[in-house]
Amino acid sequence: MSSWTNYYEEKILGRMLCGESFTPPSTFYVALFTANPSEAGGGTEATGGGYARQSCTFTRSGSVASNAGLIEFPTSTADRSAITAIGIFDASTSGNMVAYKALSTSKTYNTGQKLQIAIGSLTVTED
Repeated sequence: MSSWTNYYEEKILGRMLCGESFTPPSTFYVALFTANPSEAGGGTEATGGGYARQSCTFTRSGSVASNAGLIEFPTSTADRSAITAIGIFDASTSGNMVAYKALSTSKTYNTGQKLQIAIGSLTVTED
């Protein structure tokens, strides 16, 4: 994952160069998308069928941060479009997307399926 959103870029720029107040969230949440977002946000987040954003903590090594624990979405109780992107948000619902990445291969997440992201598999790099 390597694309920061405009929202987050503006927060970092304002904090680092202009002394503007910004407190990063203590918890981040991983979201699944059925239509890709962009730096401006948007996209179509998965809905229904037991889907909910999942909390995530990160560890850093050099210029790469990765998920410190298993990220596990609940068993789906509905069919949906293929998952094409992942986003990281600052809230469990609504909130602001801070980073996103289109998947190189879409994933299914339909009735009876569980989607997991292994420890260290969700990475955020500094571009």
